[in-house]
Amino acid sequence: MASSSRALSRLTGPASRQLSVHVNAPTVKFSTTSCPRNPTSTSTVVARARGRATVLPRQFTRSYADAAPTKKPRRIRNTIKWTWRLTYLTLLAGVGAVIYDGYSDRHPEEQYVPDPQKKTLVILGTGWGSVALLKKLDTANYNVVVISPRNYFLFTPLLPSCTTGNIEHRSIMEPVRQILRHKKAAVKFYEAEATHIDVDKKVVRITDNSDIKGKVHETEVPYDMLVIGVGAENATFGIPGVREHSCFLKEIKDAQAIRTKIMDCVETAAFKDQTPDEVDRLLHMVVVGGGPTGVEFAGELRDFFDEDIQKLIPDIAPRFKVTLIEALPNVLPMFSKQLIDYTESTFKEEHITIMTKTMVKRVTDKTVEAEAVGPDGKKTLVTIPFGLLVWATGNTVRPIVKDLMSQIPAQKDSRRGLAVNEYLVVQGARDIWAVGDCAVAGYAPTAQVASQEGAFLARLFNNMARTEDLEQRVRDLSAGLNLKPGNTPEVTQEIEELEKQLRRIKDVKPFHYSHQGSLAYIGSEKAVADVAWLNGNVASGGKLTYLFWRSAYLSMCFSTRNRVLVALDWVKAKLYGRDVSRE
Repeated sequence: MASSSRALSRLTGPASRQLSVHVNAPTVKFSTTSCPRNPTSTSTVVARARGRATVLPRQFTRSYADAAPTKKPRRIRNTIKWTWRLTYLTLLAGVGAVIYDGYSDRHPEEQYVPDPQKKTLVILGTGWGSVALLKKLDTANYNVVVISPRNYFLFTPLLPSCTTGNIEHRSIMEPVRQILRHKKAAVKFYEAEATHIDVDKKVVRITDNSDIKGKVHETEVPYDMLVIGVGAENATFGIPGVREHSCFLKEIKDAQAIRTKIMDCVETAAFKDQTPDEVDRLLHMVVVGGGPTGVEFAGELRDFFDEDIQKLIPDIAPRFKVTLIEALPNVLPMFSKQLIDYTESTFKEEHITIMTKTMVKRVTDKTVEAEAVGPDGKKTLVTIPFGLLVWATGNTVRPIVKDLMSQIPAQKDSRRGLAVNEYLVVQGARDIWAVGDCAVAGYAPTAQVASQEGAFLARLFNNMARTEDLEQRVRDLSAGLNLKPGNTPEVTQEIEELEKQLRRIKDVKPFHYSHQGSLAYIGSEKAVADVAWLNGNVASGGKLTYLFWRSAYLSMCFSTRNRVLVALDWVKAKLYGRDVSRE
């Protein structure tokens, strides 16, 4: 044992000189069993000398079988930890961005009044085309005047959701003055309706149609350049009773009227001692028009009754019925055959009746008379009782567009609106452009088309202003050329550079519509999408497409304010249900 102690002292080096082992010190023992927890045990590997504890070197300690191994951080735990951190930081960044955007909206930069010598650009309307033009137009180049009977921009794709309370109507409205306040130069806005355009005098007559009128409620606005983006109004095709007994779905007031009438029908059907036939009539909602608006409204209506009315008024909920009437052979004609079949099968599961090849002939206060074509080609007259009739099909030109077309001989053969050329200039007129549903440009009257037309005009007008500035600069340099000695080479080089810029700016390609795809909600948290991808289209439908539909519409909202409000409305409706109170 003494020899082992001397060997141990030599191996421990300098530490051995500080260690003094007494003769009667306990002997160090090793065991293959667990190490006792008692520090005074004779198996302790710590030798005490001169009041100081010295631990044996690591190479002389033994690992025991029952000792707990050191746990290494698990990969899954680290992944979850970093995912949570990234999510937390993303949420903080999102909240910060929303706060900053709100602060920017509330504290815009100062605007300056444009040069009165510049041209006056008058824009009629605040729809998709007009707002897209205003969004990208450099207002410093013109004296811009906006005229519209409504002082807001409406995000129409989500309008069907407002009819059932899934989204509040204020969430999809953006005040026009808020948009104009963030432009570089000041823009004038008049809430009025344009009633007449004098092409020869270049003036627009406007009228204040509000409930409160001042001493002056009709005047004229002169223009150098005019953009017409007044849209279209609902077409009844001359069918008796449509305008008197049906609801349209084009404006906010239409959505509010439909929402009120839905609850009127529900509460009347729940009235004491109401007859079964009358309950069936009151709870039968008829939608005319198989386009995206009609299909989405039918889906929203079915969801409203299945998710909310059925829980609140279960006695009458099973008798609720939705019927969709379409004159064409199928609904959603702009979608692929695959998605059309999927939509029709989904409607069948949701108990939504589709009546294709059916044309409405007459509407009364309680019934729709229609002519249906059977599979054998035989025509039959059917009478459909209803509590609510929504007319979601057809557009026709507004009176001001008709009046303008009557002044232009080149427009006498146009029926659907103002015919325009490849640069959206009204045929047969000078300094007048048209965008949106009031223009006939060879494309379908959709929000996508109107938005791209407005953006095209903004680029065109910005280029026109830039061209005029460069041309004026070239004229000024040419007028002073060779008048002063020694400046000819510099002036000539500058003129050449300006002419190169002019050639690039003047090369403006004609308007070309780029189709991004079509989306439609079909109820039961399902949607269909026909999206352009590379040189073809990608068609999809189902619940994942529904998430894509929501994210796409959310990103298309005009401002961050609209996006936040719409998202909060969706969350509120999911948690607490739709509001069934009648306004």
